[in-house]
Amino acid sequence: MGEDRKAVLVRISGRVQGVSFRVWTRAQAERHGLAGWVRNEDDGSVKALIAGPEAAVSVMLKEFWMGPVGAKVVAVEVEAVLGGVMPSGFRITK
Repeated sequence: MGEDRKAVLVRISGRVQGVSFRVWTRAQAERHGLAGWVRNEDDGSVKALIAGPEAAVSVMLKEFWMGPVGAKVVAVEVEAVLGGVMPSGFRITK
């Protein structure tokens, strides 16, 4: 991973399932040129791996707080991903 590239694992909590949060996340990620995946978790949260240019990742992390219409985000937890291969494309996994 280059110095200007970053990957983070994000857990978004609140009313984030049943409001098209995953579809919105994929659209936003693709708009910003980010790669990774997004999925619903059994506890009602949404988890995502976001990878790409550091500036675009930072913008996406701010946008998670807004989410799509109907979402009510109460927490965005971020964990840096160190090393590894950068994903290509962006997909909804579950």
